[in-house]
Amino acid sequence: MNESEEPIAGSETPPAPQPDAVVSPPLPATQAGPSGPIGQPRGVAFVIILSIVTFGIYHLYWYFVSFEEMKRHTSNGIGGIIGLLIGIVFTPINWFVMPSEIGNMYRGDGREAPMTGWTGLWMFLPIVGWFVWTIKVQRALNRYWESKAQPA
Repeated sequence: MNESEEPIAGSETPPAPQPDAVVSPPLPATQAGPSGPIGQPRGVAFVIILSIVTFGIYHLYWYFVSFEEMKRHTSNGIGGIIGLLIGIVFTPINWFVMPSEIGNMYRGDGREAPMTGWTGLWMFLPIVGWFVWTIKVQRALNRYWESKAQPA
């Protein structure tokens, strides 16, 4: 090895500066939100009347369909089968879970949630509470599905 090949102390070249990592900005809520199939809006009066006329059987079906639509749209939540089983075995759980999932669906879309799980407390008001809860929940679902059905 000759003298020109020996490293000289202090003459090492510093490594080239690395560019900062490229950080892309977060996607707008409309692009980052849920992208599954859109659920079907249902008439509030239709849900209430059919639930009463069928002595609650339609309401169990409504639990199933609503939970299933939310699960398919967001890929989150308990889904139709679990929602139906909870509705049959211990309905009060659904009073809190459904509004919570609706709120999460809105927040996942970058929007303010119209309700939380606490909306279930309406059900403790005898008779009137069931009507208020059903109206609030179905209207929130209708607004969400209708907003998604509109062309962007």
